[in-house]
Amino acid sequence: MATPLNFYIVDVFSNEQVRNSGNQLAVFDCSQNPIADSEMQAIAGEINFSETTFIMPHTAGEGPVPVRIFTPRSELAFAGHPTLGTSYVAKNILHLSGKESVQLALKAGTFQIEVDSQGLFWVQQLSPTFGEALDAKLVAKSLSIPESYIDHRFPIQETSTGLSHIIVPLNSLEAIKSAHIERETYYKLISRMQAKSILVFTPETYLTESDFNVRVFIEYYGLPEDAATGSGAGCLGAYLSKHNFEQTTRNNSIILEQGYEMGRPSQLFVQTDKKGNEIIVSVGGKVKLIAEGKWYVS
Repeated sequence: MATPLNFYIVDVFSNEQVRNSGNQLAVFDCSQNPIADSEMQAIAGEINFSETTFIMPHTAGEGPVPVRIFTPRSELAFAGHPTLGTSYVAKNILHLSGKESVQLALKAGTFQIEVDSQGLFWVQQLSPTFGEALDAKLVAKSLSIPESYIDHRFPIQETSTGLSHIIVPLNSLEAIKSAHIERETYYKLISRMQAKSILVFTPETYLTESDFNVRVFIEYYGLPEDAATGSGAGCLGAYLSKHNFEQTTRNNSIILEQGYEMGRPSQLFVQTDKKGNEIIVSVGGKVKLIAEGKWYVS
């Protein structure tokens, strides 16, 4: 007999100024009916969003809510927009937490998500780590762009705040719009690195309130591109803070726009703070429920 699972689809990092915005996430409530890892992976492949999450068995009010995160191809220890979207479901729909915060137990550790007075969900990410500068010629070829499109004032650098990304500074929206993955060179690049996704950014933006336009290419994980990437936003915030990029000196807070080339414009908020040699990064955004239903597992 088939087992029904409740699931919820939310838009994370939605931009209230633009229709059909944000990055869609499917959250499955397995708290009463746990399912096998293979079944979670199969569901994530069928849903085919950048990530799908599963809330595991948990008693309300008894410690962090255990959550698993799957891409269409594999499980992740941490990801940004799934963390915020799952927190919304756990807090506002399943009532597994208090009014202003929720703790999630992920494979990467326990994360506390706060909700501010504007309804933004915020998560402080792990302390950033940085790799060596990468070869601009190889990265440009991976992105199918001329090397002149890269802003050579700043390094191309692998950065992680829980999930690694290759951070690439570009000099214009034209460069952003031109980028697309050249598969052979891309797989050659990532074969020797922990990071499998490439984040490109520029200070030239579509919206006046945005500080940077961002694209994130994630072909390794089963999709060509991500509409909004919380882990990538955290990595970019850490990178900008480390390299004293001029736009971060204003108030240690930035607004990112992402997803325009996909037709799903998103808005991500990043705050950074330096304490000695440590960079503290938090990522926030709006979350809204757009659909719910039942999924039957045999």
